[in-house]
Amino acid sequence: MGMSVTVTAAGEREAEQILKLQYLCYQSEAALYGDYSIEPLTQTLDSLTAELRTATVLVARLGDEVVASVRGTVDAEGTGHIGKLIVHPRMQRHGLGGRLLAAMERALCEDGGADRFQLFTGHRSEGNLRLYRKHGYTRLATVPGQGRAMLVTLVKSAEDAQAGTYVQSA
Repeated sequence: MGMSVTVTAAGEREAEQILKLQYLCYQSEAALYGDYSIEPLTQTLDSLTAELRTATVLVARLGDEVVASVRGTVDAEGTGHIGKLIVHPRMQRHGLGGRLLAAMERALCEDGGADRFQLFTGHRSEGNLRLYRKHGYTRLATVPGQGRAMLVTLVKSAEDAQAGTYVQSA
């Protein structure tokens, strides 16, 4: 009998599992841009633990194992900033990333009063861009990032998130 994946708020006790998963998941991004000094690969456990105290952090668990995570904050203008959406490579392409993204949007609306969302990814990260477009995000800007990456900023209104607006794949 298989186990189901559950999505819950993360606590400091998950910090080490999240950091290890983050390191695993960002290897492909680092390889894509030829830069292994990106922040997700150099973040310390202390830094992540501090982030868990101030940000909304969700994890997806398969049994006791953290297999996905996402972080978010809401700024003074009501923009929910979503970041570090990670899914274990063996769990990708099963809808878990979209499920976590929707859960974070709900959490930032309910708990933080977000009325819009913003996130970013690298310009070569086609899988990420496809996921975000599928979930109603539109491109706002492309700006130079760290190293060789250009960062694509995408946005979505909370109204679209609450309506469950998705773009059908062609």
